[in-house]
Amino acid sequence: MAINRRTVIKGALATGVASQAFKIPAAVAQAGPIRIGFLTVKTGPLASGGLQMEQGVTLFFKERGNKLGNRAVELHTADTGGNPAQARTKTQELVERLNVHCLIGPLAAFEALAIDDYIRSTQTPILTVAGAEDITQRKANPWVVRPSATSAQTSHPLGDYAAKDLKFKRVATFGDDFAFGHECVAGFQRTFEDNGGKVVQKLFTPLNAPDYGTYISQLKPNLDAVFTAHAGSNGFKFIKQLREYGNKTQILGGFTPVDESLLQQMGDDALGAITGNWYSAQLEFLGNKKFVEGIQRDFKVDPGVYAAETYLCCEVLEQAVKDAGGKVEDKAAFMKALKTVKVPNTIRGPVSFDELGNVVGNSYIRKVEKKGGKYVNTVIKTYADVGQFWPYKQDEFLKNPVYSRDFPPSKNLEN
Repeated sequence: MAINRRTVIKGALATGVASQAFKIPAAVAQAGPIRIGFLTVKTGPLASGGLQMEQGVTLFFKERGNKLGNRAVELHTADTGGNPAQARTKTQELVERLNVHCLIGPLAAFEALAIDDYIRSTQTPILTVAGAEDITQRKANPWVVRPSATSAQTSHPLGDYAAKDLKFKRVATFGDDFAFGHECVAGFQRTFEDNGGKVVQKLFTPLNAPDYGTYISQLKPNLDAVFTAHAGSNGFKFIKQLREYGNKTQILGGFTPVDESLLQQMGDDALGAITGNWYSAQLEFLGNKKFVEGIQRDFKVDPGVYAAETYLCCEVLEQAVKDAGGKVEDKAAFMKALKTVKVPNTIRGPVSFDELGNVVGNSYIRKVEKKGGKYVNTVIKTYADVGQFWPYKQDEFLKNPVYSRDFPPSKNLEN
């Protein structure tokens, strides 16, 4: 079915908010469309992820005939530019000008934090893909649900796996120098060190770093592994340069550095990399197989985590709309449906949500392998029903500061 793009109000083109308008039978249209605001990134270093996000949403509504239940859908897309101020401006436009019933996005943790207070004040339901931890922890936003993961949620199991299964003792960590990188590294550090390992180096790189050579040259020679928490295309650049410098250290990573969308370009540089993620294109669920086939057919690429997380948001949204009887105009009832929804057959497996709006679901340990001439993220271990607090007690976890560059404190760094 063809999708026609148009602006829906005067001035929308000037502000960069676009709409996808769908032809729906008149009997369905009488109920009025469900208006969804979609915050993505089309420019800057995170744009590769933003492009995938749009692919996931587009495929989902194409498969559903551009409806949720028996109601038409209007999808309004805004480019945040990976900029906190722009993310806030675009959110205001979607809510105040286009009167969206809910939001999907944004991508980056710093964008989610920038719009947090606005979401609260306007009471706008949002399914976020950003990992910013405190919006479902110490400063939980009652209008937020996160179907993917916090920044550290899949790093916790990976730290456990690295210490217990791989028996690693000495690891250096790298991460983009913003909230996602800080939190992703911190989650790995905490569980790795709780199980006897040591993080002996911690290095953070600018989001727009053109070159990682000066950082790579600082790596110690006697490491068991290097953990990377780089987002967008930065993981590709970091791993490529690490290998160009002749460094053959085992690569560990969060859920973004060896993304399927870039894996074929990474080639042998990524072989053997082990990452923690809530998703893999290799998952055998029927829904995931259909999703992978759809992305490959329509966009000629393999789906990575960014496409998967927006498709997943739509799966959760679809069930919540059904549970709410389609009445998304009743914000309280709609939000209750979102927070209590259980979806047994998503592309990542079964999901539910904790009382703070964060997902509980499988976390996978993946290893880059070459199968049939193609690089893939093979699942080598599954941790079931992983929540944002890992095995730690929620009350004790929340008494500590949010994960950051400085928490948990680094006790094993070497000069």
